[in-house]
Amino acid sequence: MQKRPSQGIVPSQGGVLQDALLRIKLIFRLLGDKRVNPWLKLIPIAGVLYLISPLDLIPDIAFPVIGELDDIAIIWLTNHFFIEFCPPDVVREHVRKLISNNAIIDEERNKAADEDVVDGEATDITDRK
Repeated sequence: MQKRPSQGIVPSQGGVLQDALLRIKLIFRLLGDKRVNPWLKLIPIAGVLYLISPLDLIPDIAFPVIGELDDIAIIWLTNHFFIEFCPPDVVREHVRKLISNNAIIDEERNKAADEDVVDGEATDITDRK
């Protein structure tokens, strides 16, 4: 099954933080999956090593904002390519599990919130004369 250029393997969850959290969880699951080629697993590891290494393409001290942006770009690119190069069926399987886990958690939160609601009536006594 070919994916369209505008269609990603990892669907958006609605917010930037939710999407980032989903991708981080997905990367850790893929790193632990034996069906993913061990050589591919070096991609995100290389990104983290670059982040903590003293070597830098654009020094943070010389260019404070731009220096941080290159670190973010390297981490994003290594994680993006890692997910893209992993077998699509394995990625979809993990994404499905992660999304279903999120749906279960959201359902439990909504259920707990519904249980906290108390039905009742209110009368404003300041309006009566």
